[in-house]
Amino acid sequence: MAGAAIFDVDGTLTDTNHLHVVAWWEAFRQAGHTVPMADIHRAVGLGSGDLIERLLGADRDPGQDEAISSAHTVLYGTYFDRLPAFRRAGDLLRTLAGRDWRVVLATSASGAELEALRRAVDADEAVRDTASSDDVDRGKPAAEPVELACRLAGVTPGQAVFVGDTVWDMEAATRAGVRGVAVLSGGIPRADLERAGADAVYRDVADLLDHLDDSPFGPGPG
Repeated sequence: MAGAAIFDVDGTLTDTNHLHVVAWWEAFRQAGHTVPMADIHRAVGLGSGDLIERLLGADRDPGQDEAISSAHTVLYGTYFDRLPAFRRAGDLLRTLAGRDWRVVLATSASGAELEALRRAVDADEAVRDTASSDDVDRGKPAAEPVELACRLAGVTPGQAVFVGDTVWDMEAATRAGVRGVAVLSGGIPRADLERAGADAVYRDVADLLDHLDDSPFGPGPG
């Protein structure tokens, strides 16, 4: 067994970050808040509660949180039948599984959203397990989702590699003691990802697949 290949989904395997930005922007607007889309983009990847607090502040009216989160869920749900996977995302998961890596998804998505994302990637046969937001008390950048993914795969942190697109992903990997591989497809600058702990950075999952043998998933250290 080669180890655990842990993947974030939004912005990593699927081209969905900007759909989240628009849905959150409208959810905030409906609640009477004007939040710049650039700020929302930087917060994508956090769990709903953490994202709302980051964007509205700790002194906000927390009584609005549930309504804002629910509005985002409804708005984002209108895209479920056409969520786009990144080119060769499924191929990457199948290739890693074929090389005896245990593929686990670690995502803040759950329920119908997670089902829609998995349909888009279309590689369920390669996915061993999923650590979703329903399974942890604290989402990324806390280590808990990555630690759970390691347990589900039956590996130690030193046997795992986590692929993500946000600083929250890289911070979670670092805190869990797992090597972090970043992709630029989520729109976060390379320097920010490296500062957050990325050991390697690729343009997208297709680029990672093209350079797999020279990556942390290659025959060398990994």
